[in-house]
Amino acid sequence: MNRTQIKNGIIGGLAGGLVFGMMMGMMGMLPMIGKMVGFPNAIAGFIVHMINSAVIGAAFGVVFGSYATKIGSGIGYGVAYGGIWWLLGPLTLMPLFMGMGFGVNWTVAAATKMLPSLLGHVIFGTVLGVVYGVLARKAEVGAEDSNTELSAAGE
Repeated sequence: MNRTQIKNGIIGGLAGGLVFGMMMGMMGMLPMIGKMVGFPNAIAGFIVHMINSAVIGAAFGVVFGSYATKIGSGIGYGVAYGGIWWLLGPLTLMPLFMGMGFGVNWTVAAATKMLPSLLGHVIFGTVLGVVYGVLARKAEVGAEDSNTELSAAGE
């Protein structure tokens, strides 16, 4: 893990959060996110969502940064990561933050109602993975160019 992986994760998380946030805004879900912090409106919901997206993106960089080094691997890990956050977020943590209890959404009926949220989380993960992969590849190519220049200068 290094600072570049965390930074790339934050950037990817913010990009994915922006896309997912727009989707949530169109579905009228942002006030519910704001309600978790006591402000049930779209602006508060969007701010909370973007902060979460940055933190979740940073965690992606820490956990998967060494593996998501290209666009393809970034997409693969991002899709899986988005699915994991669907399980952790709306199915587990969100009900807890809203005082509904632990595991209330761990039923087939509840999960089925939340399938649009799964799609949003997978899209979030896809965007996160693509952006992360592009940034990781760009850093890798930049490092190769620097090494080539150093080797040429030393000859």
